[in-house]
Amino acid sequence: MKVVVVGAGYVGLVTAACLAESGNRVVGVDNDPARVALLQAGGIPIYEPGLEEMVGRNLSAGRLLFTTSMSLALEDAEVVFIAVGTPPREDGSADLQHVLAVARDIGEHTTGFKVVVNKSTVPVGTAAQVLGVIRERLALRGPTGAQVAVVSNPEFLKEGAAIDDFMRPDRIVVGVEPGVVGERARQVMARLYVPFNRHHDRTVWMDVPSAELTKYASNAMLATRISFMNEVALLADQLGADVDSVRRGMGLDPRIGHGFLYAGTGYGGSCFPKDTRALVHTAGQHGCRMQVVAAVERVNAAQKHTLVDMVLRAFGPDLRGVRLAVWGLAFKPNTNDMREAPSRHIVVELYRLGATLVLHDPVATSEAQAALADDLGIPWSELHRLQWATTPMEALEGAHALLIVTEWKCFHNPDFAAMVERLRYPLVLDGRNLYDPDTLQELGVAYHGIGRRNALGVQALASGGLRAQVGQRRQMGAGVVV
Repeated sequence: MKVVVVGAGYVGLVTAACLAESGNRVVGVDNDPARVALLQAGGIPIYEPGLEEMVGRNLSAGRLLFTTSMSLALEDAEVVFIAVGTPPREDGSADLQHVLAVARDIGEHTTGFKVVVNKSTVPVGTAAQVLGVIRERLALRGPTGAQVAVVSNPEFLKEGAAIDDFMRPDRIVVGVEPGVVGERARQVMARLYVPFNRHHDRTVWMDVPSAELTKYASNAMLATRISFMNEVALLADQLGADVDSVRRGMGLDPRIGHGFLYAGTGYGGSCFPKDTRALVHTAGQHGCRMQVVAAVERVNAAQKHTLVDMVLRAFGPDLRGVRLAVWGLAFKPNTNDMREAPSRHIVVELYRLGATLVLHDPVATSEAQAALADDLGIPWSELHRLQWATTPMEALEGAHALLIVTEWKCFHNPDFAAMVERLRYPLVLDGRNLYDPDTLQELGVAYHGIGRRNALGVQALASGGLRAQVGQRRQMGAGVVV
């Protein structure tokens, strides 16, 4: 089949590459000439494991190409995916200007029968808007014989595992309208997804509004699980319980399961924050109150302050002269995406309180520098108390504490002896609960995670306990300076 994918961002590029990998002829369309040139040369503008190799392989095979020309791309195409951004407005609603602009372009250039697929995350009712815009443009052109069906096919891709999610999906949600045109669209989509249903039919067919809502409801449920466990973790701290033990005890119940029950510094990225807000906004437009989802948002906003609060409990409110190592800045591992990353809140708040921070992320260097400079309103070159380390151990040199913000695999099993040797004071504030508190207690490391800690960690965070202990060590000639 000939497929067009409009938008060469995260979702569009993964969709184009994976459909080409399954044997289709795919044309990716983007209005950024520099991005198209990069892609045609085999480069990619994002970090996603395996994607660059897949793009290069299908470019070489002639199954994938990129262009800025919509009219060229639409020739003989059977399916046109809309995979452009839907950024949030200030009121939380999704901005559909890019989606509707693509609809106008399709209406101006399409011929024959086309299935137009909303792959972007969009509010309920967007498919109807897209169809209306396309029909308006077709009417202006006069009789052309062109006909379109608009379907909803939301993406369920996890950044860092997107290729596997696309090639081995747990479900394929497709919303089609009733009637002859809708049935024709259903047949086209069924044929497109045959390679992904060969051993087990994973396609869930439904009406368009239901498909549009399924995406938002799915992300809201996952976000709810995260915020719920973060609240449980805060309670665990007060009760002296270990939230990781609680998580394992809960997860063994098949009605609950293990997924998305990990306490941490809050969720970020391009999906959960945007989609929960959009769902609340959509509900409000229809006279409904999404009270649970609204609470999830509030809990998540507060959770991003948890590591900052730990630092303040250890060092007090004036952080001048305090040097902190930060491991991980991307919102999750295996991506360079800094959108809504908890690290942005943590680093900015600590910087404004006077701390010097030495940062390390395996992939998101340039993206993090740009994001933090933008958040602080200061060019990166002038942020002298924000420093970059090329290795995790380099970041620890002379630091008073280590903050773990993103759970990259390379952070899971460090050389703890080397860690203690480099830190001025052996304090680990673990925003991802990577380490066993008892193991670090035996090594003399004060450890405090999210809902779990050891005795040294409790002591360090008790009413500025670390500052007092560091002062005692200085008096004893330990050479520790705060």
